[in-house]
Amino acid sequence: MKQIKYQDVKNSEEIRTYINRGNESLAFLGYTDHSTAHAAIVAEQAGKILQKLAYDKRQVELAKIAGFMHDIGNCINRVNHAHHGALLARSILKEMGMGFDEIAIIMNAVGEHDEKTGHAMNPVSAALILADKTDVRRNRVQNKISESFDQHDRVNYAVTNAKLNIDSKKQVIHFSIELDETICSMMDYFEIFLERMLMCKRAAEVLGLKFKMTANGNKIC
Repeated sequence: MKQIKYQDVKNSEEIRTYINRGNESLAFLGYTDHSTAHAAIVAEQAGKILQKLAYDKRQVELAKIAGFMHDIGNCINRVNHAHHGALLARSILKEMGMGFDEIAIIMNAVGEHDEKTGHAMNPVSAALILADKTDVRRNRVQNKISESFDQHDRVNYAVTNAKLNIDSKKQVIHFSIELDETICSMMDYFEIFLERMLMCKRAAEVLGLKFKMTANGNKIC
């Protein structure tokens, strides 16, 4: 069995094509960006989370691989995309020569990342969830016509800054956002993202951390 690296996955034409084709479908349906740009941001952030918590290099690498592949199932259908993605990941990584135990870790992380059906089960899946659910930013909005923004578009467009910081000594992971409330209210944000933030709280607990959040300088949790 080969030790597949993040760079192998990131450079795979097959994986990149599936991710970008999935994003094209989502853009047609009015979703925010789920392209390889989002995949790379999630991958790097997931790896950084485990690295800061002193997990071993291979765990960090697996978190980055899972992060890059997590939305691959969108090329099949948005509904159950996490489950479709897990099965696609299995097929691709097996063909690339990854060992079965590592494939299982990736499959689990990809399959558990959606807030409607998923739960953090281990460090890799927890890091992926935290990285994915906190990627909120203006340039994720694919709709260029502000007059036709839906609630997800308005919320993402309203976020002018978002940071995820880890304090390993205090065992805290802190998500802070700055929101332009002339575009969207704090209530609008939480109507969309409350379920995701609760998922982040549980994912942080798997890593032995407390999840804290501030919005426009105000403590939320």
